[in-house]
Amino acid sequence: MQVFPTAFVVARDLKRLQQIVTILLRFGFGDLVRRLGLHRLLKQAGLAAEPAAGSAASEEESPARLRLAIEALGPTFIKLGQILATRSDLLAPEWIAELEKLHSRVPPLPYEALAPLVEAALGGAPDTLFARFDRAPLASGSIAQVHRAALLDGTEVVVKIRRPGLRPMVEADLRLLAHATKLAESELPELRRYRPEAITRHLATAIGEELDLANEGRNAEQIAGQFEDRPDIVIPGIHWDWTSEEVLVQDFVDGIPPSDEPALAAAGLDRRRLAARSSNAFLQMMLIDGVFHADPHPGNVLCLADDRIAYLDFGTVGRLSARRRDQLVTLMAAIVGGSAAGLREVLLDWAGQPDVDARPLEEAAEAFLAKHTRGALGQLKLGLALADFVALMRDHDLALPPDLALVLKALMTAEGVVRRLDPDFDVVREVEPVVRRALTARYAPDALLQRAGTAFLELHALAGDVPGILRRVLRRLEKGSIKAQIEIGRIDRFGRSIERGATRIAIAIVTAAFVVGLAPILADAGPRLLGIPVFALLGGLIVLAGIAWLVLSGRRRG
Repeated sequence: MQVFPTAFVVARDLKRLQQIVTILLRFGFGDLVRRLGLHRLLKQAGLAAEPAAGSAASEEESPARLRLAIEALGPTFIKLGQILATRSDLLAPEWIAELEKLHSRVPPLPYEALAPLVEAALGGAPDTLFARFDRAPLASGSIAQVHRAALLDGTEVVVKIRRPGLRPMVEADLRLLAHATKLAESELPELRRYRPEAITRHLATAIGEELDLANEGRNAEQIAGQFEDRPDIVIPGIHWDWTSEEVLVQDFVDGIPPSDEPALAAAGLDRRRLAARSSNAFLQMMLIDGVFHADPHPGNVLCLADDRIAYLDFGTVGRLSARRRDQLVTLMAAIVGGSAAGLREVLLDWAGQPDVDARPLEEAAEAFLAKHTRGALGQLKLGLALADFVALMRDHDLALPPDLALVLKALMTAEGVVRRLDPDFDVVREVEPVVRRALTARYAPDALLQRAGTAFLELHALAGDVPGILRRVLRRLEKGSIKAQIEIGRIDRFGRSIERGATRIAIAIVTAAFVVGLAPILADAGPRLLGIPVFALLGGLIVLAGIAWLVLSGRRRG
């Protein structure tokens, strides 16, 4: 069953598959190619993929060799490597360190190669639409390159242009990766813990967002809306008249990178205030608003006059559900408050593995908190604490869901920017009021009412399912097809326990069936006594009698 879809993908994307296999062989990953059977597929198609001269001869795993192979494979795999660089819960530190070196800088294309795409997307030649358009690119990446320009009214802007012909190659890569991960999970059991199919789905979503430059514009506007009452946080404005899937036009922001200490000093900027505003803004995005910049590295953050902070490049943003935000607030509160039990519960929730032994986790959580507590100077390195937290998960074979891995990586990256601005900045002191604000919002009356309404709807839906479930159970009882595995401790008491249990189950089923199935019908049927339907009254008495019997029998048993 696995062969047909794989063969179909090969027929469709054969040329790209040959390129991928050739690169893997060139960098010494022949064993992986063989274990996935990719060399056989190429051979069946009459093609060969041999290592090039001077290729890596050693089959020993090498993080550096993997990074070089990923860069040679192109944008899809670079994005995959960047996602894997967030998975310190899965990969050892030396692999993470190497994958973090992945860059998407590639030689820029000459403007002539972009001109047809640009003119089609803008509806005309740039010289007729802009007061100035610089042919030399300002920056170049694997997905797009950026040019400076000025609008006719003099507004300075940047024009981001997607590389032509990129989408077909990315879509072919994603198809091949989807089938490769299915093969990997079936043929390489040791990879199942890494959830390769889930990572591939995450990759497809992330790179799909980056390919659509209009989506980047929408992301920027959404986050700008979150800071509309914060003049100290700047998000570049989007010029929608010239923005599309292939081209994005946004305001040019002239600022100083957080890593340029001499320039910050020359501009007279207050680095401590910049650190506080950067930290507070990112925590607000993540814990309060639930939509955050997914890659806040120093190249995407600028320091402006009046100690303002600007965020750039919203190709990928993270989104957190209310439940995830609650879990993250619980984690922060556990770290700040030193709660080992709270930390353990977060670990168990995120692991999603019901058979995990909680005792070693609680011991590990206590050791973690003993290490990460405020010292004499009131300092706690949040980035280091989060890195140790995901290492704790890795040591206990617990894997984070992909969205949470992105969250923790973004938090560590943002904290690194804050430390560059002010190495002595107390991030935890900044975390505490935001956590309190998030907890206050969680238990506000409107939030509680909303959760109660959601719970009621879920219970109502469950109640509607009960009659069907009971019918299926009764049919199985009639057929004798229900099986149970029972461990018997005292055989002499087992028979009596079964009799009592069967009687109680029967009465409970009849009672529940009446309440869920017949009560709504009898409520308006039959004669009435003092305005009360007689059948409903009798049914209520039966229900009360059943409940009373169950309670009394339970007490006698105890």
